[in-house]
Order: sequence, then structure tokens, then C-alpha cells
Amino acid sequence: MSGFEGFDHTIQLTHIWINDLDTRLGWNNRPRSYRLLKSTLHALRDLLPVNEAADLGAQLPELLRGAYYEGWRPAAMPVKARSLDDLTAAVTRHFKADPIPNAAQAVMEVCRLLNAKISPGEIDDVRHAMPEDIRNFWPEPYREPGAAAR
Repeated sequence: MSGFEGFDHTIQLTHIWINDLDTRLGWNNRPRSYRLLKSTLHALRDLLPVNEAADLGAQLPELLRGAYYEGWRPAAMPVKARSLDDLTAAVTRHFKADPIPNAAQAVMEVCRLLNAKISPGEIDDVRHAMPEDIRNFWPEPYREPGAAAR
């Protein structure tokens, strides 16, 4: 990528992701949907072993990748609090002024978005690196009939 074409492309991809999530949520509030995406990505990143967090980050659009790594301290990862309740609590901390009625459902929509945007193999790796309650919560990625899971 040369010049500003790379910026334009990553901005366009980021808008596609945010618009997709906003539609899934039915919020009609793209800034809020972006906040949910970013806070969920941070919470997931902090639950993952460092190498797996980096593998997931590599598949994000460049602009989202920057947001994903914002404030990351690899030496402190993964965090000790590793349950589904901890995950949703980490996300809801970013919504104190405008609480999410069903935080678990909102986080699940982010998981579904990731299923649609990230390679199935990487999603399998991320899910399997998660504690059992999060792994069971995260919907299985769609696979073409006859496609094998990793």
C-alpha cells in the first residue's frame, strides 16, 4: 500500500465492521457500537495468551488493530479473572453512562461479527484458548458444508 490509499482502505474496512455490528445490534448508534467492539476486543485480548492475542490482532483491519493494541501490557497477560462474568464486566465498565440492557447478548454479537470477519481457524484457536464458560458461550463459526474444523 502506498500513499493514502492504505489509510482509505483501512478506514473503509473499519466502517464496514462497525456498520455490520451496529446493524446486528439494532442500535443505530455507530459510536456506541465502536465502543462495544473496542471494549470487547480489549477484554478478549486480555484473556488470551500473548501469542494468541497477537495472532488475533494480525487479522484485524489496520485501524482496528491499533485500537486493539491500545494500552496492552503483554507482560501482564493473560489476566487472572477469566470467566464470562469477568468478560462482560470488563465490557460494561465502558458503558456506565449508558448501560447496555443485555451485555452478554451484545458481547455475543461481537463474537458473531468476529466469526464472520476472522478466519475460522483463528476463531477456533481463540475459542479454545478461552476458559470453558466463554468457549461454550461463543457461537461456533459458520462453516461451509463439508469443511472440517481445526
